[in-house]
Amino acid sequence: MFTPLCIVIIVIASIYQFSCSVAQCNNHGGFTVDLIHRDSPLSPFYNPSQSPSERLQNAVRRSIIHANRFKSSALSPNTVQSSITVNKGEYHMKIALGTPPVQILALADTGSDLIWTQCNPCYGCYQQRAPLFDPQSSSTYRDLSCSSERCEVLRFRTCSSSDVCQYSYQYDDQSYTNGNLATDTITMESSTCGETVAFPEVVFGCGHNNSGTFEEDGSGVIGLGRGSMSLVSQLGSSIDGKFSYCLVPTSAENQSSKMSFGCDAVVSGEGVVSTPMLFKSTDRLYYLRLEGISVGDCKLEYKSHSPSDDSDENEGNIVIDSGTPLTFLPPEFYPQLESALKAAINQEPVSGHHGSLRLCYRKTTDLVLPNITVHFTGADVVLTPLNTFIDWEDDIVCLAMLPYDDPGLGIFGTFSQVNFLVGYDITNQKLSFKPTDCTKLQ
Repeated sequence: MFTPLCIVIIVIASIYQFSCSVAQCNNHGGFTVDLIHRDSPLSPFYNPSQSPSERLQNAVRRSIIHANRFKSSALSPNTVQSSITVNKGEYHMKIALGTPPVQILALADTGSDLIWTQCNPCYGCYQQRAPLFDPQSSSTYRDLSCSSERCEVLRFRTCSSSDVCQYSYQYDDQSYTNGNLATDTITMESSTCGETVAFPEVVFGCGHNNSGTFEEDGSGVIGLGRGSMSLVSQLGSSIDGKFSYCLVPTSAENQSSKMSFGCDAVVSGEGVVSTPMLFKSTDRLYYLRLEGISVGDCKLEYKSHSPSDDSDENEGNIVIDSGTPLTFLPPEFYPQLESALKAAINQEPVSGHHGSLRLCYRKTTDLVLPNITVHFTGADVVLTPLNTFIDWEDDIVCLAMLPYDDPGLGIFGTFSQVNFLVGYDITNQKLSFKPTDCTKLQ
């Protein structure tokens, strides 16, 4: 049972205090924060005038846009763009920045490696409801110099006349953020302990010129990817290289999902399966190896037809992502899955326009949807219809999977991850799944 034990740890380090009551786990602490879905009543992005099916339809549209970030062209080392479509993601988390702390609601994204927020003075900033972060009001804020190690990690940087490192990020949709690379204290509130945990000298982008498709209720991005600038990489040994999340179904409107760090993020016990984290064209993303999919007892083996996939078993062929609702399968493999589902389901598919979704059925009392097992290397993940079909309309359900238009690559989206405790062990390079009723982790 997921029951963190909280005891008080006081870390004496200059004027900083590690202020959360946390559990001791291999000499590392653990804490848990709320992960808020954009369509939850707990989110400022929530639109009460939309029906549940309308929200799901919008999630499908966001998926199509969002999936473009993982195309080979977007991940080329010669491209300027970061691999996210800003503030159109699915989950947000609250952090506080600076001393005294200023609360920020930012997009939490495993496909990005930069933490940034809008800062005063702002010379070309998008409209934001919350007050902008003022670095001059924080006693712990420090600009980084151009000669600093963190500055040299950036591929796109300039140097001010006062030797301040300046970053520049452009996103897939041509939105951008420019500003100073700096450090400050980040504070998060633990939903399990009811206390706060503070991390000093976290590197982030203090954006003084930001524009594009940003939404006014958001305050920036929290990168959770593999890159050295992401939050999880910077917290490193203080969280024992571990984080996890448990996503509640969209029907659980008044409950937040949970993201855990450190020993709270350990995924263990009955039903856990684990698969290696692998690499492909970038070290920013979390890749897995898809070996096949089963529909009931019918197993479909995945054999890539892409010339870019050299059948190297140490190379990933599917990204696990927190920002894309749908699951996308390699285009040479998806038709096999669709054919197997048609053979297994006791009804004829319905025709008509259902957005981009290709396989839909009318909901009747005798409709039986099969489980789908996704076979990763060393891990068989059993998906129920909750993970694989969504209510497109009141009387229509559709498969929440599509073919991806980049051969040899897929995306394991958030619908497929609902009601799983998903654990990222960066230190041991493995990812774990445990079937879990995430609504009970409140």
